[in-house]
Amino acid sequence: MIPSIELLRRRPAVQALEARFGADATVDALRAAAAEARVAIAGGDASLTTEAAVTDRVEAAAALRLGDIFRPSLEPVINATGVILHTNLGRAPLAPSAVERVAEIARGYSTLEYDLARGGRGRRDVHAEALLCRLTGADAAVVVNNNAAATLLTLAALAAGREVIVSRGELVEIGGGFRVPDVMAQSGAILREVGTTNKTRGSDVAAAISEKTALILRVHPSNFRIEGFTERPSLSDLVTLSRKHNVPVAEDLGSGYLRLGTDGGQTGVRPPSGPPSDPVGTEPAVQASVTAGIDVCCFSGDKLLGGPQAGIIVGRTALIERIRKHPLMRALRVDKMTYAALEATLTEYAAGRAAVTIPVQRMLTMTAEEVRRRAETLTAALAAIPGWRAEIVAGTSAIGGGSAPGVGLPTWLIAAAKDGLSPDALDARLRRQSPPIIARIEDGRLLLDLRTVLPEQDARLAALLTSA
Repeated sequence: MIPSIELLRRRPAVQALEARFGADATVDALRAAAAEARVAIAGGDASLTTEAAVTDRVEAAAALRLGDIFRPSLEPVINATGVILHTNLGRAPLAPSAVERVAEIARGYSTLEYDLARGGRGRRDVHAEALLCRLTGADAAVVVNNNAAATLLTLAALAAGREVIVSRGELVEIGGGFRVPDVMAQSGAILREVGTTNKTRGSDVAAAISEKTALILRVHPSNFRIEGFTERPSLSDLVTLSRKHNVPVAEDLGSGYLRLGTDGGQTGVRPPSGPPSDPVGTEPAVQASVTAGIDVCCFSGDKLLGGPQAGIIVGRTALIERIRKHPLMRALRVDKMTYAALEATLTEYAAGRAAVTIPVQRMLTMTAEEVRRRAETLTAALAAIPGWRAEIVAGTSAIGGGSAPGVGLPTWLIAAAKDGLSPDALDARLRRQSPPIIARIEDGRLLLDLRTVLPEQDARLAALLTSA
C-alpha cells in the first residue's frame, strides 16, 4: 500500500521538495515518513486505508520533516517588548544604509586588505578609523569583535605582567559571566584593587601607584547602579594622576554612547520634535572621556551606538599602535561585513542624520505621544475583530543591553487579549507567527510596546495579530 520511494520521487510535490532541499535529504525524509506510515497502518490507523491517503500522508510528513531540518535557527522577529537593546533579540537593528552597505560589500570582492594607492597589500585595521577619530576626537582607533575583546586586548597590550589599578566598586560582572577580574587574569595583568565597594577616592588611586603600575582602569558599571553614600574619582582626577605619575588611564565605557549634538557635524543631530537631548540619563559619552584626557577608551558598537557587534578602542596614537600590533589582534579582528556596517553607521553620525536614521537612536528619541498614536491605530484594528480585546495603558520602555540601568522611557502599551486564550497561551501563539512576535507579560496581561517595533513593521504586526 505504501508506494516505493522511486515512485514517490516522480510526483510533482516531491520533485519540488528535491529542488528546494536536495535529493539526498528528500529521500531520507521520504524513508522516515514511509516508516512512520507503516507503523500507523499496522496500528490500525483508519485514515490510511487507501494508497492515495498513504501517499498524501508520506508527502506531507516528509515536507514537515524537511522544513524542520532546514529551518534556520537564526530568524527575524518583531520586538514588541519595549526593550530597545534586547540582548536575546540581537541588540541594535542596523540602519538601512548599513544593511545596504553590508550587502554591497558581501556580494563581491573588496579592499579589505588592499591598498588602492600602492596597488598592493594593505591593512584591515585602518577601516573606520578616520570616522571614529572625527566623531570622538581621539587620535587613533582600532576595531575588534566585541567590547569584552577590546578590554582584554587593551589590558594584554598595555599591562601584561604589571599592575592595573581598579576601584573595588568597578569590578563588575556583565552578561555571560564576563567578570573584570577574570578578564584581567586572562590578559596577564595583575589586579590592584583600591577603595571600597561604594567609595573610592583619588587619594586611594594615588597611594596605589608604584613602579609596578602599568595602567589605571576605570570601568563604567553599566548594568547596575550604587546609590546613597558613594564616591568615585572624576575623570579629571584620574587624568591629573595619570599625568603626574606618567601612568596611562584607560576607560571601559561599555555602551558606546555618542552624544547627539545640534550642529549637524561630529556628533549628529536630533529631530526638532524630539525629547531632551540626553534620553539615556547619566550614561557617559565617549566624546566626554576623550576630551577629559583619558588615554584609551573602549566601547561597544552594537549598543547605544546602534551598529554591528564590535569592540571599538580609541585613544592616543602610541597606545593604539601597541594594541594594534599585539598578537591577540589577529584573533580578535573583525571581518569585512562588520567594517561595512560600522562605517555606514558612523557615516550617519558624521552626516548629522543619526537621530533619524539609526533605529536605536530613533527609538530613544521617540516621544510617548508618537508611540501612542501608533498604538491607537493598532488597538482600533484589534478591537474591530470578534474575540479580540485591546486597550492602551501607560508604561515604561527599557534601554537594555546593560546600558543606563534604572532609566526608563515613558511609553504607551497595548494590553491585548483573545477570548479563550490565557496571556501565556496567546504569547505562545504569537511566537509561532512568521515572523514571531515577541511581547511581554506583566501583571497577568500581555503587553505590546510599539517603541521597539520598527514603524515599517506596523502593518505586518497588525496582520499577524489578526491571523493569530
